[in-house]
Amino acid sequence: MENKPSILTDRYEVGRLLGQGNFAKVFYGRSIHTNESVAIKMIDKEKIKKPVHSEQVKREISVMSLAKHPNIVNLHEVMATKTKIYLILEYCKGGELFDKITKEKLSERVAWKYFYQLVNAVDFCHSRGVYHRDIKPENLLLDEHDNLKVSDFGLSALAESKGEDGLLHTACGTHAYVCPEIVNREAYDGTKADVWACGVVLFVLLAGYLPFYDSNLMDMYTKIGKGQFKCPRGFPVEAKRLLCKMLDPNHETRITMSRIKESSWFRKGLHLKQKRQQAREVNNNPMEAGGSGESQSHESPPPNLTSLNAFDIISLSSGFDLGGLFGDVYKKQESKFTSRKPASEIICKLEEVAKGLKLKIRKQEAGLFKLEGGKEGRKGRLLIDAEIFEVAETFHLVEVKKCSGDTVEYQKLVEEDLRPALADIVWVWQGEKEDDELVLHG
Repeated sequence: MENKPSILTDRYEVGRLLGQGNFAKVFYGRSIHTNESVAIKMIDKEKIKKPVHSEQVKREISVMSLAKHPNIVNLHEVMATKTKIYLILEYCKGGELFDKITKEKLSERVAWKYFYQLVNAVDFCHSRGVYHRDIKPENLLLDEHDNLKVSDFGLSALAESKGEDGLLHTACGTHAYVCPEIVNREAYDGTKADVWACGVVLFVLLAGYLPFYDSNLMDMYTKIGKGQFKCPRGFPVEAKRLLCKMLDPNHETRITMSRIKESSWFRKGLHLKQKRQQAREVNNNPMEAGGSGESQSHESPPPNLTSLNAFDIISLSSGFDLGGLFGDVYKKQESKFTSRKPASEIICKLEEVAKGLKLKIRKQEAGLFKLEGGKEGRKGRLLIDAEIFEVAETFHLVEVKKCSGDTVEYQKLVEEDLRPALADIVWVWQGEKEDDELVLHG
């Protein structure tokens, strides 16, 4: 006979156990107010008394707060009692990708879809200075629409974890998915380590088994070190060509994320995806099928901005300061301001200011600018993200964040250059006197 579900702080009904680890259990939950399904990760404070464990939990919360992406499990909010910490997470009804792979052989089209979503999610993490370091099918979940969601950032690292050589030094990950550098106990580039793991996942998606598996761990490490793997008969030729570049034991020549996206197999799948999307659009809008293909309006469509949830907004208020949880380092490398201007006006202003300060716009997506400093600093060129989030139609939050470079130089740029230059679109910068009232009542 099943136990009656318990209630968590009058907000969530806690149901069946979904899984458990060394110091956490994950339960199915339901929001009492919205009826939305969630996953509740319950962490016992008694089990994370060791600094290494408490830091792991802090890092996981920090990273999930930084990495908001459609293919990354969303952290809704964090709650705590005297004995427990609760992470309220997006519920992924489809379970682990690992279970799906073990039950059936995936078609090339389905394997490409999962790989495409994985690459986009991991590349986004890297743009935020986050390195996952434990990418494997067990940590890739599927939602109710069969979309991939990257989860479990407990072993992840942030850019600040790098040593003076610009590399990571902590060996971690799962044996069959770690790169040769980690096997050899060498310092390593977090992006290259994640690329290798994504390559192992790609092989598993298409073959159904591991490329370097051996019952003897040292023999498996030897195969990993040499990049020795054999594709089964019928393996897509273009995918094999990409795999050889991802599973290159020489990290210096191993392919980058940007090059993966330019590879023939990746682009072939993208081309087919676009054709299917166009076909759906024609079927859904038959009146447009015979048209000239020209837009009916000459006005630019509004940017598709990321919306903020309640946890994001509340965490901006000094009354709910999470600095003790996330660490002071994050405050030093990011700044936020709110604006009552339309998104299009904020975008124009950011472009104008970047040009005036001789910052190169390396990449621009919907609401996201990647800016590069014009000259070398103490730790290389400054790389900055400026992202616009929609709180309401006429109310926006802009987050300015250092991705790499010297923190002192970043702070000087923000205080002496960006703040004055953006004054006419800023309502208030985070931390100023009006901030509490703004966040709670804005």
